[in-house]
Amino acid sequence: MSVFSGNPYLYEVDGPQRATRSHPERGPEYGNVAARDGWPTIEGASSLWEMFHNSVQQYPDNPCLGHRPIKYGQPGLYEWQTYKEIGETVDAIAGGIMQLGHKAHGRIGVYGINSPEWMIAMQACNRQTAYCVPLYDTLGPDAVEYIIGHAEVTIVFASALKMRALVEPLTRAKGKVKAAIVWGEIDGIAKMDMEEKAGLKVYTWEDFIGLGRKHPAEPIPPKPQDLCTIMYTSGTTGNPKGVMLTHWNILSVVAGQMAAINQVAGRYGEKFNQDDVMISYLPLAHIFDRALEEMFLAKGARIGYWRGSIEGVAEDLQALRPTLFIGVPRVFDKLYDGVYAKLAQARPTQRLLFHLAFWWKQRQIHAGYKWDKAAPLADAVVFAKVKARLGGRVRLVASGSAPLAGHVEEFLKTVMCAPVAQGYGLTETCGSSFIALPEAEFTGSVGAPLPLLTFRLEAVPEMGYNPLANPPRGEIIIKGPVVFQGYYQEQGKTDEVLDKDGWFHTGDIGEILPFGSLKIIDRKKALFKLSQGEYVAPERIEGTIKKASVVQQIFVHGNSFESCVIAVVVPDEKTLSSALGSNSSSSLNSPQAKEVVLNALQAAGKEAGLKSFEIPKAVHLSAEEWTPENGMLTPTFKIKREVLKRKFEAELEALYQQLKKTGFGKKPAGNTIDVHSRTK
Repeated sequence: MSVFSGNPYLYEVDGPQRATRSHPERGPEYGNVAARDGWPTIEGASSLWEMFHNSVQQYPDNPCLGHRPIKYGQPGLYEWQTYKEIGETVDAIAGGIMQLGHKAHGRIGVYGINSPEWMIAMQACNRQTAYCVPLYDTLGPDAVEYIIGHAEVTIVFASALKMRALVEPLTRAKGKVKAAIVWGEIDGIAKMDMEEKAGLKVYTWEDFIGLGRKHPAEPIPPKPQDLCTIMYTSGTTGNPKGVMLTHWNILSVVAGQMAAINQVAGRYGEKFNQDDVMISYLPLAHIFDRALEEMFLAKGARIGYWRGSIEGVAEDLQALRPTLFIGVPRVFDKLYDGVYAKLAQARPTQRLLFHLAFWWKQRQIHAGYKWDKAAPLADAVVFAKVKARLGGRVRLVASGSAPLAGHVEEFLKTVMCAPVAQGYGLTETCGSSFIALPEAEFTGSVGAPLPLLTFRLEAVPEMGYNPLANPPRGEIIIKGPVVFQGYYQEQGKTDEVLDKDGWFHTGDIGEILPFGSLKIIDRKKALFKLSQGEYVAPERIEGTIKKASVVQQIFVHGNSFESCVIAVVVPDEKTLSSALGSNSSSSLNSPQAKEVVLNALQAAGKEAGLKSFEIPKAVHLSAEEWTPENGMLTPTFKIKREVLKRKFEAELEALYQQLKKTGFGKKPAGNTIDVHSRTK
């Protein structure tokens, strides 16, 4: 085998079309991994239940889970329950589950926004070797019904706010679910419908706790290889797939996350510990947030839950003042847009001060200074105000779920007054698989693999990607204890992505940078071919040209019958109105508005070096923002390509017909827009 890259990471040629990366030795701090009975342990535990139980014993008086009670329509201060109190409630809920006739390896659904009750129900599942089956808060009744039936759910925990949404799927699944346990203020009509139409018993949270305390039950300790969850991926087409994850799968990623966070924090003289605080607002129904919360519980740290309103997150952050802030690109895009929107309204001297401070700190960071040494005066005078928007105590900012746009990552590393790192993972690999260091040279990459994980790059000839070329590029495939067990009752789909040697084929295309870090550059599944035979990766184009300040959201489309790509854009209304000037009263899809947006897309594409056929030649503007709630995005904020394609089918066809009349590639004249107006 020959080594072809590079300090500090080693990649070995593993065959004519593959290159393999194994994790280097990182020392005893990485994951606190030991062994017992032939199985590794994390923090002295071989199951998630044991890990949580150990924390209850070790940190009984530490604040554990917190929430903001709403009184007279206004949220109060965070109220906390200790590890001992949460442990006692988990025991009571577990007793109630056993009174309903639960047997080990049964399936229990949880449906609602993140809350202490959500976590307590999940820990009760762990205690009794039940498989927790999240019912996505953003999926419609058909998908909820499908998951209940497919996973064979017999008990459902739900927020009172979701009772009415549950009536229809539970009625269709009549006879399968025997009881629903509801937290929050009960909806009397929905309760009656559930009991009469769906034929099940509805318990209030308090009554169920009382039932469990009257009938305490001994734990059914899970084994490391037992499933802890069947977590359904939201998907972009068809029914969701049930990803089977074991206790050891999630313990492994908890170890890796601890290792990575301690490595990043350790570079600044800090360490993740029981004093850390996180805000829980990313869906607990997804592995990314769940694994992070399990990590916090393992260390005796505290978790504060948002109130459930996206409009109230900023205020929740101010009240909680977290020390670790984990987000997804959509969240950071909003932060970026918000800062520049306020800056546009500031006095000229304030804008000048911000831009000078931004330029100076960026220069220092790229010269090799760490974030805390690059521009301390600029941090104190200018950027501390941005950090204050996250509560003022954040010691680490991390992004995951999808690639973070380069200009947004540069912005965060400059203004956050805290180290910023980007990570990468999938539900099938327990959410966190790679994490980058916060230094400037890692910008745009997702870093090295976490401990206990190996990855390869595999050739994709039809896209021109070769792991033995310079630079090495190919499909990312992953192996190790973080890799899932398969899709529940879907052997055919499992075999499509999980080969006989245990390698999971992600469908993502990666590139190994000269210093060994991994960069996500493409998506294999989203690929399409144009009529002239050129392959196009729409996600890469979208990530590049959404830097145009007029773009809020973008969907790039093409097919093998056409020779160019087109786009649907949700524009930033303020930027578009400003660019239109005297024509600001024009309708959204007026020629003037479309011209402004198209010019912005083409300018951004040309500046980024996109090929001519990769730059949209026509655009349709949409007034409706795409969200998980309206079905345009997955719960992890990825666009649903097939859904958008169907929704805008007529508009996309009309754009191609118009282009055929006017000629492909004809550049509109007239208004232009400064695509860098956010960063100048």
